[in-house]
Amino acid sequence: MSGVAFEAQRAALADVVAIPVTPFAEDGTVDQPAHRALLRRLVDSGITTLTPNGNTGEFYTLTPEERRLVTESTVDEVGDRAVILVGVGHDVPTAVAAARHARDSGAAMVMVHQPIHPYVSEGGWVDYHRAIAEAVPDLGVVPYIRNASLSGLRLAELTDACPNVIGVKYAVPDAARFAAFARDAGLERFVWVAGLAEPYAPSYFSAGATGFTSGLVNVAPAVSLNMIEALRSGDFPGAMKVWEQIRRFEELRAADASANNVTVVKEALASLGLCRRDVRPPSRALPEDERAEVAAIAAGWSI
Repeated sequence: MSGVAFEAQRAALADVVAIPVTPFAEDGTVDQPAHRALLRRLVDSGITTLTPNGNTGEFYTLTPEERRLVTESTVDEVGDRAVILVGVGHDVPTAVAAARHARDSGAAMVMVHQPIHPYVSEGGWVDYHRAIAEAVPDLGVVPYIRNASLSGLRLAELTDACPNVIGVKYAVPDAARFAAFARDAGLERFVWVAGLAEPYAPSYFSAGATGFTSGLVNVAPAVSLNMIEALRSGDFPGAMKVWEQIRRFEELRAADASANNVTVVKEALASLGLCRRDVRPPSRALPEDERAEVAAIAAGWSI
């Protein structure tokens, strides 16, 4: 992969990185027509970077076959108008197979989910990501970092071995730690994506991030685009006005250790008639008495 191509991928990360939901049909299967319609809605609204099989897409509840379906549908539906960053993870062989499938499907990048394991050493973290990155040297690779104890020096070590590791989705809720981690790893070596979405984007941008992920964007793409436009121009008061606008919605998502993170997004989409509210365990649909507040917020965004 040429440096020019990686530059295009880097540019795609320095943006609103949408994490599309995976809608389910009444029978519990992936609702393919609704999924494709939501993808078109995002791209038609000006979103140009999408992460199928992200956490807002309920990655850990999907079967391997469903994850492949979501990847293929996303590339087929909007791959000519957006850069596709496919979420991969689980054990190394599964993650490598998913990364190769993403490549073969036409995706430009893969995002590697934080390894889910009770015992994660820093050297083992490097080994895990290196095995995946080396399997797809022509794809951009973006580690998803949620481990507060990981050293930025380890990320630098990974990229010394794998130059296709070009960006980082950083999701530790500590702006000071992010600032230090990014500088230890090499601020200019990577595109830094604020992986905790709009609520953390202003503080992370002040420390060097140039993109942020978003689940809210499924509901109100214009709101997310308004925030990144303000941040790009250095208009932090303007960005904080958007922050105030979305505050309650994001507080509902973050409550109880983010128990309803996806649930609230799907509830908002259901209130707009865009997909069913169904989520899979261990998530659960909102109780009836909490649905009206989410619907009112979504309606208030004048979508």
